[in-house]
Amino acid sequence: MKAIIYCRVSTDKRTQETSLKRQKEELLRLAERYHVTVVESIEEQESGYEIDRDGIFRMLELFSDKKADCLFIQDETRLGRGNTKIALFHQLHKMNIPIYTAIHDGKLELSESDSMVLQIVGVVEEYQRKIHNAKIRRGMKRAVEKGFNPSKNLSNQHLASGRERKAFPIEEVVRLRQKEMTFEEIAQTLNGMGYHVSKATVHRRYKEFHNT
Repeated sequence: MKAIIYCRVSTDKRTQETSLKRQKEELLRLAERYHVTVVESIEEQESGYEIDRDGIFRMLELFSDKKADCLFIQDETRLGRGNTKIALFHQLHKMNIPIYTAIHDGKLELSESDSMVLQIVGVVEEYQRKIHNAKIRRGMKRAVEKGFNPSKNLSNQHLASGRERKAFPIEEVVRLRQKEMTFEEIAQTLNGMGYHVSKATVHRRYKEFHNT
């Protein structure tokens, strides 16, 4: 595995510099015991209640770019405090990033209260996404009923070969994917617009579109 080490202290006092150094050394030893390659060490002096931190965004960027796949911190408070901590736990969980801490000498063990909050946040986020996507589907259906013809956006028709391919607006599929709709939800939307296609067909045509 490839790891990011994240160290934080809460003030800019020079006496805190030794704490940062101590955190880093401790985490390097922990990473070595787990045979993990450290790709970057991030150190900053910021409040744990503040989420707008250069180090945090650098860390998330590295994870998004697949340049690292696990995080090493001294303890959970180094990542953040209060709502900031929960928000970052949730974000890292969605990215499937395991967290190792020096205080646990291994993987982070969330408290029962933190686990409960994360479950609630996850459920709320999922229902928000469902509501958002349902609004999109209903809006598209109303637009079609009023005469909107999304097939005018259809592109790459010249790529069709062999047996007749089902025609549906691929650019609309791309747009809906950008809104984080699943292929099943997109297929349901297209069916509501009069295009009788399956989730598998939508997925296959989407991949073909991006490979051309």
